[in-house]
Amino acid sequence: MEGRKEAIEEASVAPATTLQIPVDQKSNNMTRLWSAPVEGPWTFAPKAFLIPREEEEEEEEEEEGVPRRPSPSSPSEHSGLLSVCAIFHSLDGGRSKPGIRNKQHQLKHGWGREGRGEQSTEPAAAQEKQPDALLQSYGNSWGQGLSHRELGLRINENDLFKHDWRSRSSAQVLQYIFLKWSLAFLVGLLTGLVATLINLAVENIAGYKLLAVSSLVEKKRYLTGFIYLTVVNFVLTLFASFLCVFFAPTAAGPGIPEIKAYLNGIDTPNMFGASTLIVKILGSIGAVSAGLDLGKEGPLVHIGSCIASLLGQGGPENYRLKWRWLRYFNNDRDRRDLITCGSSSGVCAAFRAPVGGVLFSLEEVATWWRSALLWRTFFSAAIVAVVLRAFIEYCNSGKCGLFGKGGLIMFDVSDVTVTYHAMDIVPVALIGLFGGVLGSLYNHLLHKVLRVYNLINQKGKLHKLLLSLTVSLFTSICLYCLPFLATCSPCDSSITETCPTNGRTGNFKQFNCPDGYYNDLASLLFTTNDDAVRNIFSTNTSTEFHPLSLLIFFALYCILGLITFGIAVPSGLFLPIILTGSAYGRLLGIVMGPYTNIDQGLYAVLGAASLMAGSMRMTVSLCVIFLELTNNLLLLPITMFVLLIAKSVGDCINPSIYEIILHLKGLPFLDANPEPWMRNLTVGELADAKPPVVTLCGVEKVSRIVDVLRNTTHNGFPVVDEGIIPPVGLAIGATELHGIVLRAHLVKALKKKWFLLERRRTEEWEVREKFTWIELAEREGKFEEVGVTNDEMEMYVDLHPLTNTTPYTVVESMSVAKAMVLFRKVGLRHMLIVPKYQAAGVSPVVGILTRQDLRAYNILTAFPHLEKSKSRGKGN
Repeated sequence: MEGRKEAIEEASVAPATTLQIPVDQKSNNMTRLWSAPVEGPWTFAPKAFLIPREEEEEEEEEEEGVPRRPSPSSPSEHSGLLSVCAIFHSLDGGRSKPGIRNKQHQLKHGWGREGRGEQSTEPAAAQEKQPDALLQSYGNSWGQGLSHRELGLRINENDLFKHDWRSRSSAQVLQYIFLKWSLAFLVGLLTGLVATLINLAVENIAGYKLLAVSSLVEKKRYLTGFIYLTVVNFVLTLFASFLCVFFAPTAAGPGIPEIKAYLNGIDTPNMFGASTLIVKILGSIGAVSAGLDLGKEGPLVHIGSCIASLLGQGGPENYRLKWRWLRYFNNDRDRRDLITCGSSSGVCAAFRAPVGGVLFSLEEVATWWRSALLWRTFFSAAIVAVVLRAFIEYCNSGKCGLFGKGGLIMFDVSDVTVTYHAMDIVPVALIGLFGGVLGSLYNHLLHKVLRVYNLINQKGKLHKLLLSLTVSLFTSICLYCLPFLATCSPCDSSITETCPTNGRTGNFKQFNCPDGYYNDLASLLFTTNDDAVRNIFSTNTSTEFHPLSLLIFFALYCILGLITFGIAVPSGLFLPIILTGSAYGRLLGIVMGPYTNIDQGLYAVLGAASLMAGSMRMTVSLCVIFLELTNNLLLLPITMFVLLIAKSVGDCINPSIYEIILHLKGLPFLDANPEPWMRNLTVGELADAKPPVVTLCGVEKVSRIVDVLRNTTHNGFPVVDEGIIPPVGLAIGATELHGIVLRAHLVKALKKKWFLLERRRTEEWEVREKFTWIELAEREGKFEEVGVTNDEMEMYVDLHPLTNTTPYTVVESMSVAKAMVLFRKVGLRHMLIVPKYQAAGVSPVVGILTRQDLRAYNILTAFPHLEKSKSRGKGN
């Protein structure tokens, strides 16, 4: 980065037998200051070292590569490295030394500059301008900054894995299949039980709170009722926020954006840990019971994913079960499938919509899908539905305190007959139009609010806590005081429902009104969020709510929804958007009353659906979820019509709310559709704009491996063999791309001291004596823990058994657009670029593509002329 200054303090030099690595203990960032040993073993001892905060992001885990800065003990200093393989490294097929164009890109855009290890991270200009970097502490408001680990969602097919797979008997294969379905069953069962626990706790805590306040209001003790409600909500919010701020920051927020990111190939640390799960459960109970404008739906999706992840890995990190069967799931691919099952189970538990849960995972969160996964997610969701149904039947007998009623249908509107006329197309289209515009406006305003919250949360944990408590106080004041502004309405003797009511539930709350009258605004505000939705969705109640009350309710929940989302508590977006959308839907129903036969309650349903589509941009899953929520299949045609209009309008204005959150959190999410201008750029041109790729020989010297590991933090290195006799053609200058070896496997080889005295390939039995496939599937072990003596530095390591021999490759003439689609859909971490022409002296690998290389912003920064073509395309 131009003008970049590094605060590098002089590191103390260890004795001659030790190689010191200065390390920043807070950020785990290492500087590359090396002192070469004279004799004795090489050990890597961390030392405290200070690096400015703005440089933390630049030191993230990197994919493949280029040394950060030259090492004093370069490979040429070791006698055994002047081999054919080392010479090949320096040549690299004409790509190792960039041409003039390559150097211009590196100097202008920062790729390959000194001190920068990853050629796939953002260029220097991006670090100065990109909003993600400016908002890196926004994630800290929910506990997630920009720290993440990229996943390889494909099996690493090295020799050990192939041998393990070939040696599996039919019984072991059946074990694997049986265990997959067993885990899917457990995911559904536990998610259903946790959802029941949360619902029971929320209904009882909030119910008894409202009953106590109602009794005080009935006795005209208004001030005492206000103080009671405010204090209880304050304590509940303090409980939820305290847990999130001090114990599990990753439990704050909905968790759905991070699940989307994980299934896209980005793992946020501790996002699915045991502490996150516990705090998410307890925090959701506290936050929802406190009456905040948030729902438990998003947190339930996160809870289901946490349960799935913990089951797949055998429990928490420090107390993991070493069950032999679980070795089958010790990979990112099977863990991804389990988390997909967990997310669909969470949606089913939240909305009691098993089919909608499966479609939600398919449409919204999953990047990669297959038919076998569809069956398992549906099975998990079905188990959740059975568990919920069983507990609801049990609680209907009155054994669960104040637990509500309704069976599996949360907001039933099946008691009204839906009939359509030609005139109904106009108001339905207006609802969709308003939903798209208001949903986009909601996303825009929420983006601005989260930026403001970022500034507050930067000041520390206490400010996060105070922000949550301030929102709680404001919410309590509004919920209690605003109903006094509404006028009391007389009860209609023709209705069958009790009027007025003073209990926890009821559609006609008496509140401060005399006998025989009800307060319509209190029916919406002085209740739980679930009951508020039931009341506003109520059918055959065309005169229950006054337009002014609905307008106040709409304005209030717009404000509360914007200021509540982003505080340090578990929060969901579904219910706030449903409440806001149903208010303007019902208002439109009142306006269109003389011209339509559609019930006002159905207008409220359509308004909620349109606002969700305008904000979240879902269609199919949202349609099915609303049909399962309302139990009225006759709503299907107009619901589809509304959702299509709302989504289309919203897409023309801004991205979905989850895309905005992913952007703010700085997670490198790959979109499904590449930009049109990406077709004008080839991956070969992209490789030219990057530093040369670092390759290793099939049988590599230990000193070379140590040098590569200590000077880079990349995670994939192509393995290339020289002097190979090909089955066809001339043997002169023939080279072979054997595959790609992971950094973790190199560290494992050094730690186990799998060294050879001479340069040779090992036998299969030698490898199996030293390694197992289960060991290589684990990512434990750090390079700093490796100790290598001077004598061992002259030995060799056979990388062939550790190398993934089936990497995904693309020819250098392929467009970036096609490469991005392949990278995303297959779930890759590295993609090798191979040359278009094969000849003697030409490297079999041109470069490596990683996630950061395929991000549009990074490409436009390196190729600014594409930005002009992009602008022209928009103008046309």
